[in-house]
Amino acid sequence: MSIAPLASLEFLPFLNSEGELDSQFEGIGVYAIFDAEKTLQYIGYSRDVSLSLKQHLVRRPQQCYWLKVQTIDRPSRAILEEIRTAWIAENGVVPSGNGSDEAGWTQAIDAKTALTAEERSAFAAGDELTQMKLLKQVARRVESDVMAQLEARGVKMQVRFNPKLKENGLLDLK
Repeated sequence: MSIAPLASLEFLPFLNSEGELDSQFEGIGVYAIFDAEKTLQYIGYSRDVSLSLKQHLVRRPQQCYWLKVQTIDRPSRAILEEIRTAWIAENGVVPSGNGSDEAGWTQAIDAKTALTAEERSAFAAGDELTQMKLLKQVARRVESDVMAQLEARGVKMQVRFNPKLKENGLLDLK
């Protein structure tokens, strides 16, 4: 399989005119995400590119404006990693999403970072049930912020977070 140089691939808008991810992104592949100025932010690969792009959009809505995608027919981690490595090398510098900010691109949103000082004290003093309720409340507040950012970005697709994870103060798509 030949690796298409990143520079040779066409910039595609992250969202179509209806505020949705394009269905052409379904399947296995490697993708590069760019911000509004077309600065490379993150390079990833997935068995379900569409689902991964949706996760990234929810986690980093202000950094997901453009993308470049190379799909492959059969799943092969070795080929996917080879393409990602080649693209990072071609870029000349590791994108922040593949370096210092990788967790922000690949891990569930941690609502615990949004705890106020008052909530931190209540959490520390509370029993397990109180802590769970507090984390759920904070997760809902962070979810509301995320949804407002997505709306401001013009996102129209359905976004649903896993309700079970909210009890742990985490937000990830269901």
